[in-house]
Amino acid sequence: MFFFKTQRDDVPQAAQSEPPALQIGFDAATLLDMPPYSLARVDKEALFTDAMNALTRHHVAHCDDYRRMLAFTGYSPAENYALDALAPLPVRLFKDLELLSCTRNDVVKTLTSSGTTGQRVSRIFLDRTNASLQTRVLARILASVSGGLRLPMLIVDSPAVVRDRRLFSARGAGVLGFAMLGTDVTYALDERMRLDESAIAAFCERHAHQPALVFGFTSIVWEHLYMAMRERGKRLPLHDAVLLHGGGWKKLADQAVDAVTFDNSLRETCGIGRSINYYGMVEQTGSIFIACNHGHLHCSNYSDVIVRRHDFTPAATGESGTLQLMSLLPTSYPGQNLLSEDEAVVLGEDDCPCGRKGKYFHVAGRIRQAELRGCSDTYQAA
Repeated sequence: MFFFKTQRDDVPQAAQSEPPALQIGFDAATLLDMPPYSLARVDKEALFTDAMNALTRHHVAHCDDYRRMLAFTGYSPAENYALDALAPLPVRLFKDLELLSCTRNDVVKTLTSSGTTGQRVSRIFLDRTNASLQTRVLARILASVSGGLRLPMLIVDSPAVVRDRRLFSARGAGVLGFAMLGTDVTYALDERMRLDESAIAAFCERHAHQPALVFGFTSIVWEHLYMAMRERGKRLPLHDAVLLHGGGWKKLADQAVDAVTFDNSLRETCGIGRSINYYGMVEQTGSIFIACNHGHLHCSNYSDVIVRRHDFTPAATGESGTLQLMSLLPTSYPGQNLLSEDEAVVLGEDDCPCGRKGKYFHVAGRIRQAELRGCSDTYQAA
């Protein structure tokens, strides 16, 4: 059963400050209390199948466009489907349609995808419950990287990207979400995307010889931190820092910069000894895929993936195809089951040497003729 519990029976509604509790065929609070990579295949598949069917019925009931699209595929709300039989929406549809499963009066935040000038952007509508759930899940996933500690954070971006908290770009949403991990959050770039040397120097002085986090989108880190520091002939004393970064690999690939080159260059210029990549999209904000020490992207308890062949049948482990992404989080818009524009391969499940349960995979890049849309590939400098 899928439902919102709008208030606790023992507390007057006016006194409640927390958003409505969300249940999707299970106790969401219990799932949030679990370590985010703890569910093995047999348990996760049963939970995910029930939850995705419930989410699909919910969006069919509350989003007219989504109901019409699924009706075209032969979908029936009276049936329960296997995960690979639930039809995903092409992610590009969010550029053409305003899809939401809540009233517009309930929307508290609108996220937009990145896009170059003239491109249409996706618009993702969040109500209070959905925004809260995304935030809580992202915090749980990121805590698995930081050990649950909030650490001093240097953000390789400009504070301008989070100026309007009601209307966020994918980049701004990412910056604000990752900033939850940090204390003494400091921006490394000024309003014009130039290196703020005084802010960086002060941050390094305050947190010398202690663990810290550095966050940024991959190509922004490369262009505006690494390249700028190299041009100045300077090094940063960030030997105890961990870099979290994602997106923007298309620009770096065009410059013949692979992951090894990226990591080695940041170590040389900034002293950063550990670099952690992640994969995600604004259409499923919150349920990101973190790379482990072996370079594998991992599904958490809250997400799953299927790789599709050209004939749309599910690909075997080790076989490349188009990446389909599923998430338990989207409730105010029908983004729970999406077909991406990326090529990927599932490498295994429950047996990664890092010890995390769930599927792990590799993203090879954009499929042919897919437009450039990564948040750091497409940003426009002020």
